[in-house]
Amino acid sequence: MSEAFNAERLTRLCDFLQQSPTPWHATHSMAQRLEQAGFTRLEETANWQLVPGKRYYVTRNDSSVIAFQLPAGKLTSLRMLGAHTDSPGLRLKPNATQYSAGWLQLGVQVYGGVLLAPWFDRDLGLAGRVHVRHADGRLESVLLNVDRPVAMIPSLAIHMDRDVNAGRPINPQTQMAPVLMQSDTAKLNDLLAQWLEEQHGLRAVEVVDFELGFYDVQPPSLIGLRKELVASARLDNLLSCFVGLEALLECDASQGALLVANDHEEVGSASACGAQGPFLGDVLKRLNAQVGGGSEESLIQLIQSSLMISCDNAHALHPNFRDKHDERHGPAINGGPVIKVNASQRYATSSVTGALFRDVCREADVPVQSFVTRADMGCGSTIGPITATEVGVPTIDVGLPQWAMHSIRETSGTRDVDYLTRALTVFLNRPTLS
Repeated sequence: MSEAFNAERLTRLCDFLQQSPTPWHATHSMAQRLEQAGFTRLEETANWQLVPGKRYYVTRNDSSVIAFQLPAGKLTSLRMLGAHTDSPGLRLKPNATQYSAGWLQLGVQVYGGVLLAPWFDRDLGLAGRVHVRHADGRLESVLLNVDRPVAMIPSLAIHMDRDVNAGRPINPQTQMAPVLMQSDTAKLNDLLAQWLEEQHGLRAVEVVDFELGFYDVQPPSLIGLRKELVASARLDNLLSCFVGLEALLECDASQGALLVANDHEEVGSASACGAQGPFLGDVLKRLNAQVGGGSEESLIQLIQSSLMISCDNAHALHPNFRDKHDERHGPAINGGPVIKVNASQRYATSSVTGALFRDVCREADVPVQSFVTRADMGCGSTIGPITATEVGVPTIDVGLPQWAMHSIRETSGTRDVDYLTRALTVFLNRPTLS
């Protein structure tokens, strides 16, 4: 197996991670790269006029995206890649302004399965989307990214909680409201008005609604004496979004290929733009109607002739907690992509799809690993089983090994980024799926 360390790709990855503090920013960043590569934007509310051999993309809720390239002839199968744009974190409550001990704080709610302890004593920015009303009554949605340290969640001194290192429970309602400034009169809407003017030149607008969350402003870094590791927020699952996009942009354009990046995976995917919603199914119906067979029969044939690779990171073997893995299924960082298997269908992998991916890795000359959780531990899930259930497409779950999943800062291997990109590119280029 050849060793891979693509410095230019890692630079693009770090830039993407830093520009994507929320699913809306991630979708916007991906859309920009797609347009630079010649993809045409489609609107779901418009009539589509698809041309064979061309490349297109469409978004939903501004937080999910599907990009696809069409073959020159009739569409009979698709090589599909799947990922998700959201990550666990702390989101603002609608009436977030609160005061305590002379300090302005903002009330938060937990989004997804957050590892809470690492959020203390971090430099926090604030990002998301804000909906404003102009003086003429027009509503507008804008992205906001306050990418400087404007808040923190201070820890309680050990002198006041001597047993804290024995595992004190954390209460997100009473103990995790970030501190913004020393004031008992400042209000969130006034701060939003200031930031909207700074970033968008908006004045005399009314803030009508928002979806905002805190994030760690520390930039991504290459870690280790030989830069073996990449550390960043939101590697789960923006790393997969990035790798999937890289593969789509690097593959040839001779056959059908599609990338879907859904929002809301971390909270169950049950939304119009989540994997349990109709977004992918709607797009496939429109593709079949215009460049496929056009019938319900041909849609089923198209789906069953296709394959989905669901990409979501895997738990790497932790050097300090080796007992948390099955001894034969502990993926190594920089050991290559991981096939994720679960007999209870928490992952969608079957022996058929697993064999196909192993053959893809052989062709791409990259190592491949397997992950199965311990039989006495629970297992997470991905968009893979949900997409397979909702759409019916044969699916495999794979991912890159990482430490500290769902922490405010996660860690993966630098060589693995190139390994998976190469494997996915080979998959998209394959003339047949058998």
